[in-house]
Amino acid sequence: MTRTHRALASLARLAIVASLFLLWEALSRAGAVNPRLLPPASDVFVTLFDLLQRPRIQSDIVVTLAEVALAFAIAVPVGVALGVIVVESRFLGEVLRPLLFFLFSIPKSIFLPLFILVFGISFSQKVAYGFFSAVLTMVISTAAAVESIRPDHVTVARSFGATRAQILRRVYLPSMLPILIEALRIAMIFTFTGVVLAEMYASRQGIGYQISNWGETYQLRALLAGVLLVSAMAIAFNESIRRVEHYFGHWRT
Repeated sequence: MTRTHRALASLARLAIVASLFLLWEALSRAGAVNPRLLPPASDVFVTLFDLLQRPRIQSDIVVTLAEVALAFAIAVPVGVALGVIVVESRFLGEVLRPLLFFLFSIPKSIFLPLFILVFGISFSQKVAYGFFSAVLTMVISTAAAVESIRPDHVTVARSFGATRAQILRRVYLPSMLPILIEALRIAMIFTFTGVVLAEMYASRQGIGYQISNWGETYQLRALLAGVLLVSAMAIAFNESIRRVEHYFGHWRT
């Protein structure tokens, strides 16, 4: 895709989002929907701006970002290592692969009470649950990436006397990277969702805790502002992964 096409696509996305907010504002102002249930978009933006000025909200945002970043930083290398092991070791692959797919198919939210019992209501509990939400994605994606490596490339590398470390770095990594980058995007989504869900379920800090509190106390403007804030955070995380994807995009060819 050329730079012009990317710019047009970005403008089209912005136009769609702006149209949705304008429709939201118009419906609420015209009384087509109950303003008590759906406050005007402009009021929600004013509330969001006010919330961002509060030290407590700023602290909660920092806590959520730290939990997501730490959980993601742990999940990625652990998931990649386990994915490689599952494929490279036939015995471990036969043992672990069915279990991994079984765990992946189960809704992760049912395990959340277990994490609370083990870790308590703490920072480590949110990190652990975020890690759990993302690591299986990385394991399965890494296994698929390893299986996509052409055996003849490995054979050629070995014929030139490459060590195992060199094969991993020069053959495995370039071949796996396109799939791994897509997996990073999905893993980041699962990590962020898992952390916010854990904060909403049982927490004393974090933006998820605030959203849950606003919903329980029927503060709809603050609740919708929190949803917009979480959406903006999710977009920021996704854009960071997209930049990594763009940087390594030449390895796709």
